[in-house]
Amino acid sequence: MTDATTLTSKGQVTVPREIRQRMGLKPGDKITFSLLGDGTLVVRPKLRRVTDLAGLLHKPGRALVPLEDMAVDLPNDDIAS
Repeated sequence: MTDATTLTSKGQVTVPREIRQRMGLKPGDKITFSLLGDGTLVVRPKLRRVTDLAGLLHKPGRALVPLEDMAVDLPNDDIAS
């Protein structure tokens, strides 16, 4: 698939619709540009990985809680339907 687009004076380009759709891009999404040694430009959506969130909720000095201890048994009456 090859689609041409125009570079504006501000350095902006429009990503063609078919490419946006196939990549699942929506307004406000981030994309990354990587220039390889042979001059190839690679464009990728900037996706957050679960591993990016590791340690996000941990506060220094607070004891870690094992995942098994986080499971709570609620009576059926307390579960929203």
